[in-house]
Amino acid sequence: MPVKIYLAGPEVFLSNAREMLDVKAALAREAGFTPISPGDLLIPPADTKIEHGCNINAVDEQMMIEADAVIANLTPFRGIAADTGTSYELGFMCALGKPVFAYTNVAANHFTRIMRYYGDVSTQDETGRYRGADGLSIENFDMADNLMLHGGIVRRGGVVVVSDAPADALYTDLTAFKECLAIAARKLL
Repeated sequence: MPVKIYLAGPEVFLSNAREMLDVKAALAREAGFTPISPGDLLIPPADTKIEHGCNINAVDEQMMIEADAVIANLTPFRGIAADTGTSYELGFMCALGKPVFAYTNVAANHFTRIMRYYGDVSTQDETGRYRGADGLSIENFDMADNLMLHGGIVRRGGVVVVSDAPADALYTDLTAFKECLAIAARKLL
């Protein structure tokens, strides 16, 4: 029986979203998976924007329920961390007890990106915890993203592949995706 793999990530926001989703799906098929991803199904019509958003959510959740595993693109999106929708999808799949794998096209870890956010200015409190100028603590776990994302993947036997794509190819470079896909194939097929 074919293994269905859900492809999560911010690619759905790209101007060439369909092209990128199709390329990733073709690579997943070549690796032996049946790919499914947001954008694959028609969304039922709605009368309001909120209803439309809820319809997209329902379709995506149903695809995740039908999937056997996920590969999530954790490349920082519109900020220092992974796309919030992708984070939701990753958590949803973890809660379902399904195998989870991820990759990022940014080599700088979460701590480094937060430090850059604070202009590389922080203090350490009496416990050794780093804090930004606003007093908020800064995660320092040598993880690619928030500990709940990275930790949730590792604790379930998955991996987070880290790459360093050029700035103009953050969401189109497929090097880390291909490596992550190969690891998932070795573990699941």
